[in-house]
Amino acid sequence: MSFTAKCPTVVSRLKNPLFHHHSLHTTVPQNPTNFTQNFKSPTHQTLHHLLEQCSSMRELKQLHAQIILHSLTNENLTLGKFISFCSVNHAGNLHYAQLLFDHVHEPNKFMYNSLIRGYSNSDDPFKAFSLYCQMVCSGLSPNEFTLPFVLKVCAGQSAYWEAVVVHGQAIKIGIGSQVCVQNALINVYGVCGSIRSARNVFDDMSERSLVSWNSMIGGYARMGSCKGAFLLFREMRDFGVGPDKFTLVNLLSVCSQSCDLELGRYVHLYIEVSGIEVDQILRNALLDMYAKCGHLHLAQTIFYRMTHKNVVSWTSMVSAYAKHGLIEFAQEFFDQMPLKNVVSWNSMISYYVREGQCRAALDLFQRMLNSGALPDEATLVFILSACSQIGDLVIGKKTHSYICNSNVAPSVTLFNSLIDMYAKCGAVGIAMDLFTQIPEKNAVSWNIIIGALALHGCGFEAIRIFKQMQAGGIWPDEITFTGLLSACSHSGLLDMGRYYFERMESIYRISPEIEHYACMVDLLGRGGFLEEAIRLLIGMPMKPDTVIWGALLGACRIHGNVDLGKQILKQLLELEGHGSGLYVLLSNIFGEAHRWEDVKKIRKLIKDGGVIKSRAVSSIEIDGCVYEFMVDDKRHETSSSIYSMLDQLTDHLKSTGYAPSAFLDMEEL
Repeated sequence: MSFTAKCPTVVSRLKNPLFHHHSLHTTVPQNPTNFTQNFKSPTHQTLHHLLEQCSSMRELKQLHAQIILHSLTNENLTLGKFISFCSVNHAGNLHYAQLLFDHVHEPNKFMYNSLIRGYSNSDDPFKAFSLYCQMVCSGLSPNEFTLPFVLKVCAGQSAYWEAVVVHGQAIKIGIGSQVCVQNALINVYGVCGSIRSARNVFDDMSERSLVSWNSMIGGYARMGSCKGAFLLFREMRDFGVGPDKFTLVNLLSVCSQSCDLELGRYVHLYIEVSGIEVDQILRNALLDMYAKCGHLHLAQTIFYRMTHKNVVSWTSMVSAYAKHGLIEFAQEFFDQMPLKNVVSWNSMISYYVREGQCRAALDLFQRMLNSGALPDEATLVFILSACSQIGDLVIGKKTHSYICNSNVAPSVTLFNSLIDMYAKCGAVGIAMDLFTQIPEKNAVSWNIIIGALALHGCGFEAIRIFKQMQAGGIWPDEITFTGLLSACSHSGLLDMGRYYFERMESIYRISPEIEHYACMVDLLGRGGFLEEAIRLLIGMPMKPDTVIWGALLGACRIHGNVDLGKQILKQLLELEGHGSGLYVLLSNIFGEAHRWEDVKKIRKLIKDGGVIKSRAVSSIEIDGCVYEFMVDDKRHETSSSIYSMLDQLTDHLKSTGYAPSAFLDMEEL
């Protein structure tokens, strides 16, 4: 092996006091000449024993220099120790381990195992899997110290098929029945969602450790299977295996996911009765369970009784208040947190986005950046969603730039969020460019771009993308056809819409939902085929909602069919929970037909029914700033100048012969 030392000056003699300065003392054998056959010389043996006492990279590099000086660079026994220290020890250096490894002519199994273990705990875990493949190709057979760490990497990356390959290799070389390998298999299958495969491994085990039971219960917990987790817990107790805190944390986790307060209380009672020591992790799990199950009083009690509250404790309370709409309490707890992590920020940002308070979400995101906290992928997805909802292309582009500058390859989920943001902010061209850049598109990617093209009236392009989707082997779902039929509707592609609607059920075995019927009613109505639209509506297996009636009313207005509009009014009176929009549409239909008596009736219906029109909010972007305004809004500091300009524009339009159509606004009603 040839390796260049970084320091040209090295200590040439072991007796030099400089070499002993860093506490590398060890007991030298009484008879240096009686070294074992594994060592080349007494010096080699001494250096090897000194390596076992090594505690820092500085000391290790000194020893490495001695190894080079004494021409011991081909001694794999000692080099393996070097690689092991650099890979596994907390004071090690994985990069240095890789350099050492790369200069070994024939690495042995111990070297591979050490480096695989090191990479499995690093920021580049899949390098461990590459080393595993390299190891197998070199003719070395992995053992029970290799596969658990390779499977750990597969679990971390949700690499199901790679785990299946490793499983096959384990069976082939005869170590598939090793408990440590089986535990790792149960864990990776559980993480990847293949609970049946995990259970098959578990059932085949001749000897199960507590880790085996916990891994299997953890698999059920990840799947949200309360029944599976608790049945296995009972079986575990029947076998005389006592649970530990990790067992109970898994059980509390599945109770939290399924909001099963009764089972959660059962676990809490078991903890109290059995006398298991309740540490920080278990107490946080109890707090989280009560919070997510809606029992805020008990959650608060546990929180206030904690002698030590960490960031998980605080975040659980913030999330609980936010989930139940108590935003003032959530914000108060959030502001009081002594330490915030990315999950804490995400819990508040996600709440604002879910409730449509997107501007508040963006402001909080700016606070997060100013605090020095680094957003993760979930944060960025929430922020892009907020930008999509309010059409804030400025912040959307800044977020995209942040992603690009972070030098982290975006996942397909992040790509999908970017495409959706650009499409809903009007930049469909950028959305298409990003779509072509996705290395591995999933069904959501195709659905988003088809919906984006539909939104912008690009019907033929949407159909072309749909055909590409099929050619790529991606099977369409209900959302795909909603976007496709919407594209046909917005582009007036009547025949194509009929064609795909018919093929939904006959070819793809997808039963049309109310969204698909709404698209078809809108398509037929826009095309003037009102009778066909009504026949389709009558034949629906479900009751029409306000969206379908609204689509039909829109067609009535386009084609001036007032009589059908009056018939629809009768249907609307039977519906509950409809807003003011349909009444506005009806009033406009009657107003354009100059049927003022009908307009008065609509006015009376609105007054008697207590219908309140929600004031719409519009936004405009000027010089990178987004301004929001409503009808008759005079909050802006330059509102007088704005209204003056509007009056001038109105006068100019009238002077060119423009006459507004006879429609009624709800403000007049």
